[in-house]
Amino acid sequence: MPKNATGTDHLNESHYAEPEERLRVQRDRSEVQNFVKQLSGDDIKSGGWFTKLLAHSLRAYSEKVDWQYFQTKYKGVPADGIVDQRIKMASRYAAIEGGLSASAYTATIAATIGTLGGASPATVPAAIATVMVDVVYITQLQLHLAYDVAVLYRVPLDLNDPDDLWKLIRVAFTIKGGEVAREGVVKIVPIAIRPLVRRFYAKGVLNAARGLPFVGKFLLQRNVIKIGIPLVGVPLSVVLNRYTTQVAGRHARAVFRNEARVLEIANRLSARSKHPRLALWVAWLVIKADGKISDDEALLMRHLVSIVGDQHQVVDDQLAQLVEITEGEVWEQFVSETGGFADIVELANEVASVDGPPNRAERAVISQIEALRVRREDETPIE
Repeated sequence: MPKNATGTDHLNESHYAEPEERLRVQRDRSEVQNFVKQLSGDDIKSGGWFTKLLAHSLRAYSEKVDWQYFQTKYKGVPADGIVDQRIKMASRYAAIEGGLSASAYTATIAATIGTLGGASPATVPAAIATVMVDVVYITQLQLHLAYDVAVLYRVPLDLNDPDDLWKLIRVAFTIKGGEVAREGVVKIVPIAIRPLVRRFYAKGVLNAARGLPFVGKFLLQRNVIKIGIPLVGVPLSVVLNRYTTQVAGRHARAVFRNEARVLEIANRLSARSKHPRLALWVAWLVIKADGKISDDEALLMRHLVSIVGDQHQVVDDQLAQLVEITEGEVWEQFVSETGGFADIVELANEVASVDGPPNRAERAVISQIEALRVRREDETPIE
């Protein structure tokens, strides 16, 4: 296959795509164009376009797409298989769209974005509007993809809850540090232009955009190298759109699949527990054993409290108000319970293993729990 002067395979996927995929992308772009037409210069410059997109697109999408939607569409296919197909499909759509949008990019557009202003859509130049179609399309695609992955792994997301909405945004755009996008982009572009890419990012890409809200600034910066580097517009746009969508999908798969694993553990522990209130105290004692709380431990405790509350109607205000937890306080919970406590020892082991093999401090606490179990069972008849 011929290569262009930069050494990049000249794969304009807007030409090589399947006809139905190209038509789907063109239809979706038309909808995005109608949305962009309503944006003002101030919306773009301030980052307000992103907030409007969330209200315009994401909530409507979440009303349409649920777990049953995918069961109907991919009947009998396990979640992992569906997620893989959704990532591949979204990446193809992103590449096609990159080829369709790239012809409008010029080296002067980046500077123009920084000077935008005005409250009327009429103040937005046509070239900038075309760039925003690309940015909005990819943003919407990656939000939808991350939401799809969460739904497929049956991870509950309430988009009316600011914490859940922010979690989805972080996952969709790998917002844990801009280095993920920056260094990844550097690796996939041709060697000859890597110094140009690094220079764009080193200068902050858009000096005039430094005051943008974080997400809006992040998304504009991630896309602007497609605008400002001459001669490589179409192939770079295709590759960059595809790459960032693959990163979004794979990151969403890693995060939400792991949360599904933790959620599964929480459900299993609650279902097996004969002492749900005690289970919460023991889980927290194990988690606090080494003085650190990992993300998986925090996630497990949050789900365990919620599930125990739903399944056993147990809400423990005393535990919720606790700052430090001691073995003595857990013993008090043992005293109030009867029967065998094998389920509690099993729970302690599973909680300690949720983020990897138990460390020394966690093993010591498990030994204490085992000792409390033996002591309590020796004192009371086993039912």
